[in-house]
Amino acid sequence: MAVETIAPDWEFDRFDDGSQKIHTDVQLKNYSKFLEEYTSQLRGIEEALDDSIGDVWDFTLDPIALKLLPYEQSSLLELIKTDNKVLNKVITVYAALCSEVKKLKYECLTPALLKESPRFKWADLSHSFRNSPVLCHDVMKWWSILFISWLPSTTATRVQQKSLSRQVSISSFVLPLQTVYEHLGELLVVLLTLDEIMENHGTLKDHWKMYKRLLKSVHHNPGKFSIPEEKLKPFEKLLLKLEGQMLDGMILQACVEQRFDDPGEGVAVSKNSAFAEEFAFNIRTIFTNVESKIGEPSEIDQRDKYASVCGLYVLHFHIFRSVDKKFYKALLDICKKVPAVTLTANIIWFPDAFLIAKVPAAAKLMDKKSLQAIRAQRDTYLQQRAQTLTKDVQSYYVFVTSWMMKMESILSTEHKGDKLAEDLNSRCNVFVQGILYAYSIGTIIKTTMNMYMSMQRPMTKTSVKALCRLVELLKAVEHMFHRRSMVVADSVSHITQQLQSQALNAIGVAKKRVISDKKYSEQRLDVLSSLVLAENALSGPSTKERRLVVSLALCVGTQLKTFKDEELLPLQLVLKKLDLISELSERVKLQCDCSFLYWHRAVFPIYLDDVYDYAVDAARIHYMFSALRDSVPSMLYAKHMESCDQLLESYDKEIMDVFNEHLLDKLCKEIEKDLRLSVHTHLKLDDRNPFKVGMKDLAHFFSLKPIRFFNRFILIKAYVTHYLDKTFYNLTTVALHDWATYSEMRNLATQRYGLTMTEAHLPSQTLEQGLDVLEIMRNIHVFVSRYLYNLNNQIFVEKASNNKHLNTINIRHIANSIRTHGTGIMNTTVNFTYQFLQKKFYIFSQFMYDEHIKSRLIKDIRFFRETKDQSDQKYPFERAEKFNRGIRKLGITPDGQSYLDQFRQLISQIGNAMGYVRMIRSGGLHCCSSAIRFVPDLEDIVNFEELVKEEGLSEETQKAASVLDSVLGDLTSNSAEGTEYFKMLVAVFAPEFRSAKNMHLRNFYMIVPPLTVNFVEHSISCKEKLNKKNKTGAAFTDDGFAMGVAYILKLLDQYLEFDSLHWFQAVRDKYKKEMKAVVKEQSVQSASQDEKLLQTMNLTQKRLDGYLQEFELLHFSLSSARIFFRADKTAAEETQEKKEKAGGPPDVSTLTEPISK
Repeated sequence: MAVETIAPDWEFDRFDDGSQKIHTDVQLKNYSKFLEEYTSQLRGIEEALDDSIGDVWDFTLDPIALKLLPYEQSSLLELIKTDNKVLNKVITVYAALCSEVKKLKYECLTPALLKESPRFKWADLSHSFRNSPVLCHDVMKWWSILFISWLPSTTATRVQQKSLSRQVSISSFVLPLQTVYEHLGELLVVLLTLDEIMENHGTLKDHWKMYKRLLKSVHHNPGKFSIPEEKLKPFEKLLLKLEGQMLDGMILQACVEQRFDDPGEGVAVSKNSAFAEEFAFNIRTIFTNVESKIGEPSEIDQRDKYASVCGLYVLHFHIFRSVDKKFYKALLDICKKVPAVTLTANIIWFPDAFLIAKVPAAAKLMDKKSLQAIRAQRDTYLQQRAQTLTKDVQSYYVFVTSWMMKMESILSTEHKGDKLAEDLNSRCNVFVQGILYAYSIGTIIKTTMNMYMSMQRPMTKTSVKALCRLVELLKAVEHMFHRRSMVVADSVSHITQQLQSQALNAIGVAKKRVISDKKYSEQRLDVLSSLVLAENALSGPSTKERRLVVSLALCVGTQLKTFKDEELLPLQLVLKKLDLISELSERVKLQCDCSFLYWHRAVFPIYLDDVYDYAVDAARIHYMFSALRDSVPSMLYAKHMESCDQLLESYDKEIMDVFNEHLLDKLCKEIEKDLRLSVHTHLKLDDRNPFKVGMKDLAHFFSLKPIRFFNRFILIKAYVTHYLDKTFYNLTTVALHDWATYSEMRNLATQRYGLTMTEAHLPSQTLEQGLDVLEIMRNIHVFVSRYLYNLNNQIFVEKASNNKHLNTINIRHIANSIRTHGTGIMNTTVNFTYQFLQKKFYIFSQFMYDEHIKSRLIKDIRFFRETKDQSDQKYPFERAEKFNRGIRKLGITPDGQSYLDQFRQLISQIGNAMGYVRMIRSGGLHCCSSAIRFVPDLEDIVNFEELVKEEGLSEETQKAASVLDSVLGDLTSNSAEGTEYFKMLVAVFAPEFRSAKNMHLRNFYMIVPPLTVNFVEHSISCKEKLNKKNKTGAAFTDDGFAMGVAYILKLLDQYLEFDSLHWFQAVRDKYKKEMKAVVKEQSVQSASQDEKLLQTMNLTQKRLDGYLQEFELLHFSLSSARIFFRADKTAAEETQEKKEKAGGPPDVSTLTEPISK
C-alpha cells in the first residue's frame, strides 16, 4: 500500500484563516485614499489655473485641444461605388473637381497679400539686383504668380468638361448638378477677391512703380548692378506679364474672356445651347435660394453665394453673349438690401459696381436713375445702420445672453435615455443658433466698418462703441463654445449620427418608392443608383468628402419626383444641419474671426475710453483683447520683412502703448487723485458730492482676472499697485515731512480698492544715513557756513532750506557713514579740516593786523590796565558795547553786516569745523563699539592665528585668521581710546600762533567781550524770528562761536588773560543793576497808575532778562568748550607735564598727508 507524502506546510494550506482578506481590504483602502488625495490635488490645480488664467484663454496656447473635424481615409473611387458604372464615373469626376476647387480656395486666400508693407529702400533693391542670379525670384516670392496664371485655364477646363457632359447623355438623362455650379462660383469669387486685394493694396502699387523706375536706371548703367544687357529685355517682358496678370486688377476679366471653344478637340462651348440653358437655370436656382434668405435672421452663407452668382452671371455673359435684363435687374435689386459684401478681412466688394463694369451691355439697358439710386443706397444704408446700431446691440445682447444660458443649461444636464433624441435635437438647434448669431453679428461689424473705411465716411463715437460691443458679443459666442468644448465634442458625434439616421430614413422611403414602381427605365435606374450611393456615403463618418458625394448623388436622386415636397424640404434642412454640425468648430472659428480689426485699430482708443467711463462691466475687455489676438496667426504669413517677429513686436507695442495711455495711466492718475482728495478732505476742495458730480467705481478694474496678450499677462491691479508704490515712495523721499500723508493714502488704497500696498520702510522723520562724510569732507567750507552746531546734543542743524524741513546730522549718521567707507576716512577728514583751518586762520590774522582793529584793542588794553583797580578788576560792559557800535562806522556790507559780524561768523565757522572733528571722533567710537559688541570679553581676546596653526589648517586659513586678529586688535584699540584729534590740531597750530612774528594776535582776548555782545544780539534776533511767519534767518543754536573762541584762546594760551577781565561777571552785574532799577521804578510808578508806562517797563524788564539769559548760556557753552582744550592748564604747565612723562613733541605728520586705511 502506497503512502501519500504530505508536505510540511500542508496543515497551513488546507484552510483559510481570513488573513488574506484583511490584507486585501487594507490595500483597497490605501488605494482609495490615494485616489481621493490625487483627485483633490487635480482639483486644486484646476482651481489655481482658473483663478490665475481666467475664463478667456488664448486658443493657440491650449495645452491640449480636441479637433472635431473628421478625416476621410478612403479615396473618392472607394466612396463612389455602385453597379451603375457610368454614373460612378460622372459623380467621381464632379466630386474630384469640387474637392480641387475647395483646396484651391483654401490655398489662394493666404493672408500674406493682405498685410501692409513698409517702404522699400533703394539700397535694398539695388542689392537684390547685384546678388540675384534669377531676377524675378527676388522681385516677388509669391506662389501666386504660377497660381493666378493657372486658375483661368483651370476654370476653362471646368467649363469645357461641363459642356461636354451636355453632349454625352447618361441613360438619356440630364444631370442638373447645382453643386458643381456652386463650386465653380466659389472659384470665380477667389479670382474676384484677388482682384479686389490688388485694387485696394496701394502700398503694393507704389512699390511696383518704384521698382519699374529702378529698372530704368539699370538700363543706363547695367555694369553697376552686374547684370548682362541680354537678360534685361526678357526680364522686362516677364515684369509686364506679371503686371498684366496680377497687378492691373484683371485676373477675373482674363479668366472669363479667354477662349473656351477648342475646335481641334471638338469642344464648342459657346454654341452648346443645352449647356447654356442648364447654366442659366442653375444660376437662377442658386439665386432663388439666396434671394429668399439674404438679410434674414436665418442667413448663414448667402452673401458668399450671391457673389458666386454674380461671378457665374458674368462668366455666362462672356461665354454666350446673352443678356437677361430681368435677371440682371433682380441681381441689382439685392444691392438695396446688401449694398456691399466683405470678401475677406478688410476687402469689401460692391456688387452694383461689379455688375455694371463687367456686363456693360446689360447696364446700358437699365435706367440711369435706377443705377444712381442703387449707388446712393450705400450712403442710405450707412445712415440707417448708424441709427439702428444701438438698438441692434441691445437686441443681440439679449439674444446672445439668453442663448448662452440655454447652452449652459442644456450642456450641464446629462443625457436621459428616454429623451435622448429630443435632447440631441435641442442641442443641435442651440449649436446652429449660435452659429447664426455669430454670422449675423460678424456681418454687421465687417460690412459697417469696411464700408465706412472704403467710402471714407466719418464714424461717430456712438457707432464705434456699438460696433465694439458687437465684437465683444461675437467673441462671447466663440468662448462659450470653447469653454464647453468637451461637452460639445461629446454631443457633436451623437448629433451627426442622429442627423445621418434621419437622412437615411428619408432616402430609404424614397428608395422604396422607386423600387415599388415596376416601370423599368434607365433614368429610374440612375436615380436608384444615386440613392444607394447617398445611403452608402451617409453610412460612415460625416467627412466633407462623404457629404460632397451625398450632395452630388441627391442632385440625381431627387429627379422624377422621387421625394414628395414635404419630404424634400426636411431632408435638405437635415443635410444643411449636418454640414454645420460636422464643421462646427471650423464654422465657429470662421464666423467669430476678428482679424479684420487689424485694419481698424483706430477704434481701440475710443473703446478703451468707453470702458474707462463705464467701469461697471470692465470684464468685457477680455473679449476685445481676444479679438485683437485674432490678427496674430495671419501675421505669421508676412513676407515683406526679414522676420514676422518684427511685425508682431510692432503690433504688440502699438496696442500696449494705446492701452497704457487710454486706460492704465488714466486709471493710475485717477486713483491717486481720489486718494489725495479723500485724505485732504479737511481742506476746502471742490465739491465731491456724488449726487452732483457723479461717481466712478474704479474698483471693478481690480477684480479683473489677468488679460492674456502675446507672451504676457496684463494684471491691472498689479500695475496700479506698482504705480502707487513707486509714486508714494519717491514723493516721500523728496518730502519726508509728508510720510504720514502717504502712509494714510496707502492704507486707504487697501481699504477702498483692495490693493496690497508695499510698505515704504522709510523713517518717519529722518534718514539714518544722513549727509555722507565724504561729501562733507569735500565741501567742508560749504558745510560750516550752512550748518549750526549744538554743543550739548552734538548735532548739526541746517541754517535754511527751500523745503519744509531742515536736515540734521548727528553721531548715528557719521557712524553709519564710517561703517560704509571704513575708519580710514576719519584721519582723511581731519586732514581736510586742517587745510580748511589754515585758510581761515590766514583771514583771522589779517583782521587782527588791521590798523583800525589793532589800535582800538591796544587802546582798550591800556585803558583796562589803568582802570582795573577802580572797576573791581572787571572789564566795563559799556566799553565793549562802544567797541561793537564803533566798528560799524568803518563800513557795512550790502546786507547790513559790520566787520565784527563777519569776524564773528569766521570764528563760528572755525568752531563748527572743530565741532565736526569732535563728531567724527564720537562717530568712530560709536562705529567701533557697534562692531566690537560681538566679542565676549575685550580684555581676553584669543589669538586665532595660533589656534589655526595648532590645528594644522591650510595656509589660506592661517592668513584669514591673521587678518581677523589684526581687525579685532584695531577695533579694540579704537573703541577703548580713540584718537585725540583736538590735541593734534592744537599742537600743530599753537607754535605759530604764539611766535614773535604774530604778536598782533596777542590782542585777541580783548576783542572777545565785543564779540560776545555782537553774538548775543545776533542770537536774540535769530530766536525772535522763530515766532514770525517769515522764518528767514531763524535759528535756535550756534555753539560754533563758543567752540571757536575756546579753540583760539587755547592756541594763543590766553585763558588767564581772558579770565582776568572777569567779563561775564561784569555783564551779570550790569544787567542785575539795570533790572533792580526797573523794579524800583515800577514800584514808584504803580501809584500813579500810568498803564502805558508800566507796560513799557514790563517789556524793558523782559528784554533785560532775555539778554542776561543769553549771556549766561554763552558763558556755559564757552566753559564747556574750554574743557575739550584742557583750559585748566597753561602752555607752560602742559610742557612741564610732557617732560615729566619723558615724551617728545606730538607727531603731527599725520595731519599733513591724507591717511587711508
